[in-house]
Amino acid sequence: MTQGLRRLAGLAIVAMLAACSTGTRLPPSPAPPPAAQAPVQGPLTGSLTHPKSRWVPVAWSELPGFADDALHEGWDAMVSNCARPNAAFAPLCPEVRRLAIAEPDAQRQWMTERLQPYRVESLSGQSEGQLTSYYEPVYDASRVPTTQFNVPLYAPPAGLVPRRPWYTRQQIETMPEAQAALRGREIAWMADPVDAMMLHIQGSGRLRITEADGSQRTVRVAFAATNEQPYRSIQQWLVSQGTTRVSRWPDDTKAWVAQNPQRVPQLMWSNPRYVFFREETLNEVDAAFGPRGAQGVPLTAGRSIAVDRESIPYGTPVWLASPGPTVTLQKLVVAQDTGSAILGAVRADYFAGTGQDAGKLAATVNQPLKLWVFWPR
Repeated sequence: MTQGLRRLAGLAIVAMLAACSTGTRLPPSPAPPPAAQAPVQGPLTGSLTHPKSRWVPVAWSELPGFADDALHEGWDAMVSNCARPNAAFAPLCPEVRRLAIAEPDAQRQWMTERLQPYRVESLSGQSEGQLTSYYEPVYDASRVPTTQFNVPLYAPPAGLVPRRPWYTRQQIETMPEAQAALRGREIAWMADPVDAMMLHIQGSGRLRITEADGSQRTVRVAFAATNEQPYRSIQQWLVSQGTTRVSRWPDDTKAWVAQNPQRVPQLMWSNPRYVFFREETLNEVDAAFGPRGAQGVPLTAGRSIAVDRESIPYGTPVWLASPGPTVTLQKLVVAQDTGSAILGAVRADYFAGTGQDAGKLAATVNQPLKLWVFWPR
């Protein structure tokens, strides 16, 4: 892309994210006082300790591939981050926004002058962890139940209390009391129970919905709540039943379902956790980004990660390095989400994007990981 075209693209990104941060979907970005901007200082010499991690200051030369990353792609996530920055980064957001249309070398120079890299370690000193990946699936659905579309997606029921266990998945599907509590809370119906389970696992997705009048539109269903029951892997349950081919999710699971249709309820009930959703309309800006993560800002494909917030606070820029058989990653990302299985100091879930290709990538990523965080000097 030429310099002129990239600058125009950068301006468009800033405009779209500014609209996003001031609309009803996200609260406006805090306006940090100019006096709060910290002066450039030398490298910090002491480590920083968090509940689950220790951050050790390092030289920029320790970061593999830092000189080669297309930082302007990661800058989209940096600008998005400024819609809800943490207290440490809020004073830097005016500079981050101005640099959205800068060249990668200028962005890299700003980072080295304004930020200090820290290697993330466990409290016991372990600096290598695990990287997995997730994505935003896209499925067909119906606004009304039909013979084909008969797997409901629900909004949270009235009376659901955070951190208080509600009915299990099996009870939701079999007990009259649970069914009564959910009556009228249906958002849409899907055709495949494995696809519905995938939506529960990913936590959000897009639905190509056929409305009751036959018209079609695409909406997003986003995570709203759970029944506060423990998550159990249905793949692990298949392994416990003697199934040997469960490596290609969800293909192998669907193949097992086709051969064992009478055992589908048993398979689904092996995971007692149930996710409830909220429906969101998709305008042009929303459709260009992923769902909102736990930080409250839209995720950026290939540049947002889910973390354990007791190791890395939301809104922290991170250098991610992970070698793997499918993909090798050395890039700038931002901690903008979390997940029930994303626990530990050096642990991340990489947001691959939206749709089938992103899903294929996400299904293959399970590999070693090293992380460095960037913190204002």
